[in-house]
Amino acid sequence: MSYYMLLFFICVSCSNESVDTYVPTSSPLQIPQLFQDNILDPVVPINNPQTVEGIALGKKLFFDPILSADNTQACADCHAPGNAFSDTDRFSDGIDGFFGKRNTMPLFNLAWNYDEKFFWDGRVFSLEHQAFQPVTDPLEMHNTWEQVEQKLQQHSEYPKLFEQAFGASTIDSTLITKAIAQFERILISSNSKFDKYLLNETTLTPQELNGFNVFMDETKGDCFHCHGSDKNPLWTDNIFHNNGLDATFADLGLGKVTGDPADNGKFKTPSLRNLAFTAPYMHDGRFTTLDEVIDHYSEGLQNSPTIDPLMKKVAQGGVQLSAQDKADLKAFLLALSDDEFINNPAFSNQ
Repeated sequence: MSYYMLLFFICVSCSNESVDTYVPTSSPLQIPQLFQDNILDPVVPINNPQTVEGIALGKKLFFDPILSADNTQACADCHAPGNAFSDTDRFSDGIDGFFGKRNTMPLFNLAWNYDEKFFWDGRVFSLEHQAFQPVTDPLEMHNTWEQVEQKLQQHSEYPKLFEQAFGASTIDSTLITKAIAQFERILISSNSKFDKYLLNETTLTPQELNGFNVFMDETKGDCFHCHGSDKNPLWTDNIFHNNGLDATFADLGLGKVTGDPADNGKFKTPSLRNLAFTAPYMHDGRFTTLDEVIDHYSEGLQNSPTIDPLMKKVAQGGVQLSAQDKADLKAFLLALSDDEFINNPAFSNQ
């Protein structure tokens, strides 16, 4: 056989192999205008790029109770789309009827969590690793990854979906959590009334405007240090603080993870977006209304050795807001809620 004939057969063989290999379709995150304006780039691992197939698979897994040991509980049962992917119960219960000790955190804008520390206490370091824990937690899905992998491998649909998303015929926990993370990264909230105000698409009421001023005023609400401003569309610093909830700690928070007493009582700052949908509030869901949250910062602060220096009025019990300023602040905070987000069909089980 001549050199050119041999080369021809090699090329044909390579060409046929590439045709048979399914290549996932790239699906970069759609960055909202306000995020672009404030130079906020998402965190997407190079070994888990966003794809159409990966996102679809992650969504299917997120809503499928197959991940739990008895096939009764899905991620979405504690992270409901209509509640900005949080839970209306103070503590969520698992498949065995046992309750955790922390309130379910909402899920949105997770691709902009720059310190890559997740959960209230920061115990995991990436969105992919975050998805590992609920499956095996005895208070949640109480399963083993070996059982999950076996169920998915024997399923009528999942092997093909994993092949399309990752080119893998063997399903493992790493690919499962990668897919779920891809879906969670598209949960972007950026269309609140206040967002539209910043884009000159609507106006705020005088009460909402004054509430924003209270929020930004260091002599009044003084909220922006931890929760950002009109220049930070995340509305959180994603840092851990002791915000004066307790004088002594039943839950050490970050301190339990780091082992450093200086971190006791510190918890991750939640975003102020979508507060209309995410009650109850705080890491332990102790406050059922937004009014209670505002009252805490106004006159309910508790001193402790690790109190954050930003709680500057702790000696006075709080910032001592007037009734009118409280009402206005609440109106502003509610203007950060995004109805389009909780009603987005791309995020629901349809």
